[in-house]
Amino acid sequence: MTLDDRLAALRTLRAAGGERIPAPLAAEADALLERAGRRRELSPGSTVVGLFGATGSGKSSLVNALVGAEVARTHVRRPTTSAALAVTWDPEGAVDLLDWLEVRERVVRDEPIDPRARQLVLLDLPDFDSIEAGNRAIAERLAAQVDALVWVVDPQKYADDVVHAQFITPHARHSDVTLIVLNQTDLLAPADVPKVVASLKQIVDRDGIPKATVLPVSARTGHGMLALRKAIGDLAAARSARDARLAADVAALADRLESPGQARRLDPRAKAHLVEEVGVAAGADVVARAVAGSYRKRSAQATGWPVVSWIARLRADPLTRLGLGPARAGKDPAVHRTSLPPPNAAAKARVSIAVREFTDTAADGLTETWRSALRADAETALATLPDALDLAIARTRLPAGGSWWWVIFAILQWLVVVAGLVGAGWLLAAALLPRIGMPAPEIPVVEGWAVPTLLIVAAVLAGMLLGLLGAALGAVTAASRRRRARKRLMAEIEQVVAAKVVAPLEAGLTRARDFAAALKVAGN
Repeated sequence: MTLDDRLAALRTLRAAGGERIPAPLAAEADALLERAGRRRELSPGSTVVGLFGATGSGKSSLVNALVGAEVARTHVRRPTTSAALAVTWDPEGAVDLLDWLEVRERVVRDEPIDPRARQLVLLDLPDFDSIEAGNRAIAERLAAQVDALVWVVDPQKYADDVVHAQFITPHARHSDVTLIVLNQTDLLAPADVPKVVASLKQIVDRDGIPKATVLPVSARTGHGMLALRKAIGDLAAARSARDARLAADVAALADRLESPGQARRLDPRAKAHLVEEVGVAAGADVVARAVAGSYRKRSAQATGWPVVSWIARLRADPLTRLGLGPARAGKDPAVHRTSLPPPNAAAKARVSIAVREFTDTAADGLTETWRSALRADAETALATLPDALDLAIARTRLPAGGSWWWVIFAILQWLVVVAGLVGAGWLLAAALLPRIGMPAPEIPVVEGWAVPTLLIVAAVLAGMLLGLLGAALGAVTAASRRRRARKRLMAEIEQVVAAKVVAPLEAGLTRARDFAAALKVAGN
């Protein structure tokens, strides 16, 4: 895994994690990304090695012994170890890097500590356990910036729990760029040195950095200095300490981030159930029944027996009562909303339960932090659903028009009415004209029935039959219209649910999957 891969993963963690990452860790991640970018720009060939240690560990003496001169004591501007001191062998190449590190005290040497370490930058740091807060702050800051760490301990404090717990263990991920130096071995009997080294190695293993090299040295006698120079030279020659350090920083930060858990794929059946529940609660069935009722009403008006069909006009149109009648055609649904009653408590509870159950099912497998984030998205959706659903119903193109056969039935009904009126007029003429001295019209008889009477009876029966047939056709067509209306309404409602509920959950699950994948890369 390359450093570029890890840094890209860290950027993904920040983008996908968002507010799910605790603020302190988010700030650390941002600082690390900025620090990594800046360090890679500055003196890419240089290797910065920092010597860290507690009071009395002999860091300065060790620097002098490494360099071969009293640089850490005789430098005129640095009488004590209260500020970082840099020893360089390539002053021009290290200027910008040291400026970035904020190391002002600098010594330039000609002869490198190892032939391969011409671009080495060696830092002598203030004691990390100093009672001076400023000194400790400098040590902590540079411990996060140097490419390689050399922890200097002495025989008296090498097992100090505070030293290990507060300073060495937090850098356990940096074992590839860490050296542990047991200084002042001259204070031990020769036979005790291997025992102390073995003990220190056990402690270091317990600290979580088994790969770290433990070197026994004596700055005063020079014992082990050749091995230490070579070890530092190895770090400088490899030219990989910088990237290894930054990669370890990313991994260490990733170790402290909570995994989102297992993000599932949304179940299509669960989505279909959610749409159904929301659609019913939003009034899709109410509107679909209104479409059917409106059609039956207008069909009865158009195809019923004219003698009684006018009664249907007295009934209110169910669709118009909801603000969705034919008169609404062409109007902007965003401006002219429906007249559906607001959702009652039962409808609100039905939607709320459906959305929350869907969310909990989708979030199953995630950690509580990520589940809470999805629930928050669901609550936001619940707040915006009512208006969005009303608008969806308002913009649905409902099958509210008439049918072509209404015209045929209307013509036939009026022909029947005319026939009945002819028969009635014929009979009236036969009864009234003789009274005013006019001849009565002849009334033919068929099978004993007067033709005018037959016309009236036939007109009544035909009108009733046409009315019943029209009502039957109207009922069948109304049922079909109800199904079509519901299908169209549910399609619009499905779009709303997809945009308001499903899409945010999908986005949250995608972020969780991206976060988990990036966490694996960053912490690998």
